[in-house]
Amino acid sequence: MELLDDSIVPEHAHDLKARAHEFAREWIEPHAQEHFRSGEYPHEILEAGQDAGLVAGDIPEKWGGNGFGLPELLAITEEFYRADAGIGLTLQLASFGCEITYEYGSDEQCEEYIRPVAAGEQLSGLAVSEPETGSDLAGMETTAEKDGDEYVLNGEKYWIGNGVEADWVTLYARTGDDENNRYGNHSMFIVPTDTDGYEAEHIPEKMAMRASKQAHITLEDCRVPEENLIGTEGAGFWMLAEFFNHGRVIVAGHGLGLAAAAIEEAWEFTHDREEFGRTINQFQAVQHGLADMLIDFEGARALTWRACEKVDRGESAGYWAAMAKTGATETAVSVSEQGMQFHGGRSILDERRIARVYRDARVPVIYEGANEVQRNLVYRQAP
Repeated sequence: MELLDDSIVPEHAHDLKARAHEFAREWIEPHAQEHFRSGEYPHEILEAGQDAGLVAGDIPEKWGGNGFGLPELLAITEEFYRADAGIGLTLQLASFGCEITYEYGSDEQCEEYIRPVAAGEQLSGLAVSEPETGSDLAGMETTAEKDGDEYVLNGEKYWIGNGVEADWVTLYARTGDDENNRYGNHSMFIVPTDTDGYEAEHIPEKMAMRASKQAHITLEDCRVPEENLIGTEGAGFWMLAEFFNHGRVIVAGHGLGLAAAAIEEAWEFTHDREEFGRTINQFQAVQHGLADMLIDFEGARALTWRACEKVDRGESAGYWAAMAKTGATETAVSVSEQGMQFHGGRSILDERRIARVYRDARVPVIYEGANEVQRNLVYRQAP
């Protein structure tokens, strides 16, 4: 069955979606289980994705990228995550955080840092979350203190994609402490990972998305020149708020790809598995379960693509992004759980794709802002 058809996708993204589909079939699917078991970073697949023009595609043409818009990025995301979430995340993290620099940074910063990522010569990362603070952007405690013509960074960051692999990260740090302006106390910085005082180590043995690497970063008197400040001091929270509106639509695509994979596996298994002299799809209870999976999936996909259009136009972006992210990622959890149930005892075998999807689906409901926070945003921003 083909759940990720292009009838709901804007026509200008059809060709790109087809390319992503073929790439996922050729490069991601055959190696997904291998990388999940080993936990090894998929260097060769990343290089193939760069060669195919499917990595760092968001970077504007002005800086050597393809200038893909939100619909194109969502179309790619669906296909990658249906094939494998861990490898898909690695491919998307290759340019993670670049948007903040090319939207708010200087031409000099873009020339030095963005262009090499577009060319596949460097990797970027985004360092926001901390060991004790995840979704509370205004509560981050890593500091950046001005000292002459430099900023001195101290603190920790956690769950940072490409924290080890990246050549540089976009880092969110506290530059003020105004209790009356809680949202104006943080700024964004470009931090090369070879800077003295920057140390990163992989977070070991995750249960899911094991082909993607996240890091624990420590910053101890890590000095960066003042020209590495992105935009203006104190504007970091608002830069991230806009960035996450786009990012949450893409995370909704993570959920759609995972949900599609779970339904495909459940459909195939229930139509092949025999019990009591007939395939189990012939039992009405199973048919109802499969029907519910399809209903939930189609609802989440329609919501996500509507949100994509709204966010792309800047219409109540925070509201639509939060709804799509919540709806699609929770659909992935529910349909993968039902898929596990249909597989019975076989569902817990490590070799089963449904087991990998089930574990991977549990992650997007947390990252890019936990879904409890998304519900707050939906309520507060309801039109």
